[in-house]
Amino acid sequence: MAQVIRMHQTGGPEVLQLETADVGMPGPGQVRLRHGAVGLNYADTYFRNGTYPIPLPNGMGVEGAGTVLEVGEGVTNVRVGDRVTYTGFVNTLGAYSDERLVPADPLILLPEAISFETAAAMTMRGLTSAYLMRRIYAWKSGDTLLLHAAAGGVGLIVAQWARHLGITVIGTVSSEAKAALARAHGVTHTINYSHENVAQRVKALTNGRGVDVVFDSVGRDTFMTSLDSLRSRGLMVCLGTASGTIEGFNPNLLAMKGSLFMTRPALANYIADPVEKADLASEIFGHVAAGRIHIEIGQRYALADAVQAHRDLEARKTMGSSILVV
Repeated sequence: MAQVIRMHQTGGPEVLQLETADVGMPGPGQVRLRHGAVGLNYADTYFRNGTYPIPLPNGMGVEGAGTVLEVGEGVTNVRVGDRVTYTGFVNTLGAYSDERLVPADPLILLPEAISFETAAAMTMRGLTSAYLMRRIYAWKSGDTLLLHAAAGGVGLIVAQWARHLGITVIGTVSSEAKAALARAHGVTHTINYSHENVAQRVKALTNGRGVDVVFDSVGRDTFMTSLDSLRSRGLMVCLGTASGTIEGFNPNLLAMKGSLFMTRPALANYIADPVEKADLASEIFGHVAAGRIHIEIGQRYALADAVQAHRDLEARKTMGSSILVV
């Protein structure tokens, strides 16, 4: 019997329940997987609170890493004994477990140099960072980036990748501890948004010009600040809505603020093609294996502590990546 976290209704962290379940045999296109570690993502809270509607009852979590125990009919991309990692959306729900059935298609073979804990902490964040740094903008040395949530899982990976490319990173944080962590991972300048005016500091740091690109995963609370921090014809990349969804706005605002560009990418559109997914995975795994990028695991929780993990995520108490150790 497997240990799993399930929810029978939407709501606060308390709706998450630890249960036992019979995993069963893998069907066509499935594998039975024994997890070594499971990833925690802020998006998990959206499934839990109903922002992302799903049928109930249901499992939680979309990302994990482990060993293939059994393969179903038609599975050719992995074999029994393979070390794999995965991330996804509704199709991979159920990661908060020690053992599970999972579709084989999302599985990515894991290099020996990458541990299960590191993989669980970085697969979604690493692939996100990879498309941001390799598909969104034609970066060149000397460019400037405003990075919100700079001490978060994606933020720390992006900062290190940007430093490798010679990009100046200005990162926003909420505490001195997070500022120190961000600077240690490649952020050039930090701004504490709890008591500093972000746009004013950005303009001061860039001699009034503004940054070339903003990566904004916060949403409603930082939207206008992000636009005001950009140079003329700069790029606003909306990555998430941790503070709430961005309310409707007139596109003329982009013209008024300097003919700005704006995009709202989603990871699913960058890993739908298996070849592109393999390319992005190879890049981020290569950087990590070579030591150019370090994956910071700030929090480890037991499966039974999923409720507390969600409380910490929503309170923004976490730094780096968070995982469930199973």
